[in-house]
Amino acid sequence: MTTAAEATEGSLIWSHEVLGLHVVVDSAGSVRLGEPGQDWNALLPLVEVTATGHGRTWSGERFIDTAIGDRLTYRGHETSRDGNGQRTTIELADPETCLVASITLRTWPGAGLVRSQVRLVNEGSVALQLESVSALAVGGIAGGADDLDGLTLHWADNEWLAECRWHNAAFRDHVVPLNRSAHGHEGRGCFERYSQGSWSTGRHLPIAALTDETGRTWLWQIESSAGWRYETGEREGSAYLALFGPDDAHHQWRETLEPGQEFTTVPAVLVVAETGGLDAAFGELTAYRRRIRRSHPDHAALPVIYNDYMNTLMGDPTTDKLMPLIEAAAAAGAEVFVIDAGWYDDDAQGWWDAVGAWDASARRFPGGIQQVLDAIRDRGMTPGLWLEPEVVGVRSPLARTLPPDAFFSRGGIRVSEHGRHHLDLRHPAARAHLDRVVDRLVGEWGVGYLKLDYNINIGPGTENGDESAGAGLLGHHRAHLDWLGALLDRHPGLVLENCASGGLRMDYAQLAAVQLQSTSDQQDPLRYPPIAAAAATAVTPEQGAVWAYPQPHFSFDETAFALSGALLGRIHLSGFLDRMSPEQFELVRAGISVYKAMRSEIPDSLPFWPLGLPSWEDSWIASGLRSHAATWLTLWRRESAAGDQGGGVPHPRDDYAAHDSVRTVTIPHLSGTHLEPTLSYPATADATAVWDAARAELTVSLPRPNTAVLLRLDATSPTPGLDL
Repeated sequence: MTTAAEATEGSLIWSHEVLGLHVVVDSAGSVRLGEPGQDWNALLPLVEVTATGHGRTWSGERFIDTAIGDRLTYRGHETSRDGNGQRTTIELADPETCLVASITLRTWPGAGLVRSQVRLVNEGSVALQLESVSALAVGGIAGGADDLDGLTLHWADNEWLAECRWHNAAFRDHVVPLNRSAHGHEGRGCFERYSQGSWSTGRHLPIAALTDETGRTWLWQIESSAGWRYETGEREGSAYLALFGPDDAHHQWRETLEPGQEFTTVPAVLVVAETGGLDAAFGELTAYRRRIRRSHPDHAALPVIYNDYMNTLMGDPTTDKLMPLIEAAAAAGAEVFVIDAGWYDDDAQGWWDAVGAWDASARRFPGGIQQVLDAIRDRGMTPGLWLEPEVVGVRSPLARTLPPDAFFSRGGIRVSEHGRHHLDLRHPAARAHLDRVVDRLVGEWGVGYLKLDYNINIGPGTENGDESAGAGLLGHHRAHLDWLGALLDRHPGLVLENCASGGLRMDYAQLAAVQLQSTSDQQDPLRYPPIAAAAATAVTPEQGAVWAYPQPHFSFDETAFALSGALLGRIHLSGFLDRMSPEQFELVRAGISVYKAMRSEIPDSLPFWPLGLPSWEDSWIASGLRSHAATWLTLWRRESAAGDQGGGVPHPRDDYAAHDSVRTVTIPHLSGTHLEPTLSYPATADATAVWDAARAELTVSLPRPNTAVLLRLDATSPTPGLDL
């Protein structure tokens, strides 16, 4: 390890050429992370920490300028190989509290990103109560007033039925110039987004970006299923960024470190793309997400999944209702059949507040659920079941037989929410109960797919003894991830889907452990396109499950519209396929066949958005995947997705005239490439596509509103400069 005695003023102790960032020590031992040439005062301490009795040097809404962060000084660092990457750990110490902070920066060759995590150890003789800790803090971004005027903020709101809604605004719309020289102080505010409660993405995605006028992009991600927060603002004439896990002010998180104890933050990632804008940055983030997740055959196989819930049985499965759906799903090409919610319901008062034992209903399956599971297997499909493992209904016998400490509580009172209690998976009885359930479903029943749902926001967390609620939530979620890993260790072929009322826990703490992510519970096919198109900002395409629910009453256009949105991700097929006409059914089969022919390209593809990230009411939406083999592009034309007309019926909009049937999109990575656009699905649509290689422009005509197509752009000459 390089020590403080060997470091000199201005010593460079870490740098990354692709990122354009470096870590430098000054003469007093203070350490900063930033870009070369930036004013030292614009940079932040490498780690920002608040603790009770040790707050900030400048009070406000920001969680930077902390007293401990200002005092932390360099103690040493070391660099080592980390698989095919590199790991540098920089050790800092606070002389007043004897708190030691070790920040680990992980990088990979050629990748324009860094993953950061901070470990704190109390080497003093007095307990410290932590209130916030940064996982990554970077200053000196786009220095200079003119540069800040050219910055744009990008962030994503996320809620039930309306996931992945990206917005952008000028940086100065949220961080106004205050004339620091006139006041002698920084501002007190910032632009911030944070989670609330146990739905990590119930309000916003833990992902956001800054872009400048040249296309340079700073994109970040926080990996937490508990609390998280990010902030960006102005400091000494430059922008800064600080990424956090849970904190006291927003998540009721406090962590007491007794002498000798330690705490490690959640990880955070920063991507810097010099060119290419958001598309390039999300491409880099997609590749990173593939590096850090647990390896699993499902990521390459991408089987077609039929699920009986959405717009179909809606939680009311029975043997009689399932058998024709199983037959039709197999005939359509499904490879997994999931029996969703309700399979355990044998209660006249309803199943919602009675769940927990996860035994099959004798009333619903008079011949036993094995009869249905066997029927699924006999037709060549893998059987799957819905499960909500972290909850126990208030009327369930388990609410009385499991130990009180196995449940979330606050103030000594067991927490209940929407008729459910919440298990604390740090408790051995809670974990043993779930192990028995899953081992029965998988080991005895032969289930190969589990949809793990999570339909309550339990609030700030649980207080186990003297711990804070937020610390309890983080402890539970870390135990939950450990449980998922152990489950897959025992059953390595099992496929796990992460669902939380759709996409309300869509974070890469969860997604590094499980194979799929539900993107939404949205039942209106006209409202799904902006979610489906933007899903790849939150999850790799091969993990993003999009519902495709064609129905017997759908027209040709409506059926193709429902299918098209799922073809560049993971198909969650649903709908009453058994009631369709032969022509309708063949259109569904054709979509599945197209998907199977191209799905091998998805795991190595990178996403792009030639019309930009979609807004909720955009009439035209486009999302694509690019690989070495080809470029795929889905385009939707909607008349309107606004207003509640019932059944997805659009209302008139004067601004949708006949000329809106044609849209031209620019695809820069195919510039100068000679190619032939192919209408892959639906093959009989009256859409047209014309490619201009010199302008890198694709002009597409969709003559009717509320239609969608999937295009394949096959290069007839090599694509210049395509680097995946």
